[in-house]
Amino acid sequence: MSDCIFCDLANREVIAEFDHCYAIFDQFPVSQGHTLLIPYKHTENWFTASDEIRADLVHALNIMKSRLDVKYAPGGYNIGMNCGPIAGQTVMHLHVHLIPRYEGDMKDPRGGIRGVIPDKQKY
Repeated sequence: MSDCIFCDLANREVIAEFDHCYAIFDQFPVSQGHTLLIPYKHTENWFTASDEIRADLVHALNIMKSRLDVKYAPGGYNIGMNCGPIAGQTVMHLHVHLIPRYEGDMKDPRGGIRGVIPDKQKY
């Protein structure tokens, strides 16, 4: 798509390429090493992607996690994606966030991804 920022690779610093996707560092990182994995083929979200694209994204996640382990040595990771505007998706091109987490980066990380709805994080 001509108006999709993830379809236009010209201004991207690609850090890794795979069969069906590529990796870049997030322009607005949550933490050091925050990486996006993005399919070359335009597809809106995880549920519209082909099995082939989803499998390559999983492969890429494993490779990039290993690389980030060596470069930044985080203590953990969050993996996430937003599927649809109600879930917070603002770029309608599938992209998977690989977010390294570090000791002390948050006072109390328990509840992890549940923090997208803060009142639901603690249980």
